[in-house]
Amino acid sequence: MGFFSFFGRLLFASLFILSAWQMFNDFGDDGGPAAKELAPKISSIQRNLVAKFGDVVPKFDVKHVVLSSMALKGVGGILFVFGSTTGAYLLTYHLLLMTPLLHDFYNYEMDDSRFHSLLADFIQNLALFGALLYFIGMKSVAPRKLVKKKQPIKTKTT
Repeated sequence: MGFFSFFGRLLFASLFILSAWQMFNDFGDDGGPAAKELAPKISSIQRNLVAKFGDVVPKFDVKHVVLSSMALKGVGGILFVFGSTTGAYLLTYHLLLMTPLLHDFYNYEMDDSRFHSLLADFIQNLALFGALLYFIGMKSVAPRKLVKKKQPIKTKTT
């Protein structure tokens, strides 16, 4: 059972680890393709926050968002492979922050061709989030190995 559990965690985390590795290789001076995709979405969020709260909202740098995404996916994935709940929490934070930002199907009409692909990706990330919640829940409920007390050896009395 231990090997299959490790292998399952390895396969699950490989999605995040390989994605972080690809982002790292493509990063460059401008943040890479991930930064180009995130830039309009981050600026839209920035405009909405400034409209609601005024100029007190700090400016988000897209490269910092990409770096934090890389760190959460990479470190979280590696820790998750070894059964750490900290790794599961890091991956959960990544999914909570990035899923609504990246897969914004709610900004498109149902007739738009991008709506259905974004909705499918959103639901897939929701399923990954559910699997991580299941892992965290099972880790907190599963009993630890109990150390059995040795029985003292009784001496024979004759």
